[in-house]
Formats: sequence, structure tokens, C-alpha cells
Amino acid sequence: MRFEVLGKPQGKQRARVTTRGGYAMAYTPEKTATYENLICLTYMSVKGSGQSPLWDVPLVVNITAYYEIPKSFSKKRHGEALSGSLLPRVKPDMDNVVKVVCDALNGVAYRDDAQVVEIHARKLYGDTPKLVIEIEEFSGVGR
Repeated sequence: MRFEVLGKPQGKQRARVTTRGGYAMAYTPEKTATYENLICLTYMSVKGSGQSPLWDVPLVVNITAYYEIPKSFSKKRHGEALSGSLLPRVKPDMDNVVKVVCDALNGVAYRDDAQVVEIHARKLYGDTPKLVIEIEEFSGVGR
């Protein structure tokens, strides 16, 4: 299954801790929760209501994060960015993007993100900032 989440790619933020009634309580920052919901809703709209239930097999997740090309780039650098010879080295870190995607789809696309046995992730420049996410069944060793 392949789907796109439009908008600037975001990473998973660290959990915040507060005290209430003398007890420490951890919570997910609102920005992260909102982005996870966007990923979840996008997946559900592509999946449709008539599709099969949650994946319950080992999975491969492919994530491509497309970042907007800076307006300050020359025509030459713009072309290099679009061709993939110039890659973005910007925040958020790719591991945090992977984490937000896997957590957002936990219990929605698959029963548990422990089922994800292989991940491919990369950053590219593109005309439209977005995430492209592909989920497929793991086909075995020696792919």
C-alpha cells in the first residue's frame, strides 16, 4: 500500500514531562500528536472502509521525505536538487521521521510496530513537501 502525506515532513518530538498532583506525567507534544493524526487519517482515507483489517505479518516500510527546495538556490542547484544529486541535510533527523510514521500507524495499519522488520528511508528535494509511505509484506530473506 502506498500513500502520500502532504506538507513539510516532521519528526517525532521527545515526550514532555509535567507534574500534576505531585506525580510526574509524560505526554506527547501537541505538534507530534497532530502530525501522527494526519498520517493516520491519510492512511485510513487511502485504505478505505472495505479493506482488510490490520496487517498481522512481518512488514517492510519505505519512507521518502521530500523537502521544499530553498528559494535561494540557483537554477543549477535547483536542477541538482530535483535530480537527486544534491540531497537535503536539514532537520528533522531521518530517524525521527521514521519514528513518527511507525508510531502513527501502530494499531491502525498493523497490530504493532514490532512487525516492521525492514525500513528504507531517505530524504530528497521535491517541488511539493510531503512524505511518501509504502507498506508491504516482507517477502523473505535475500531480497
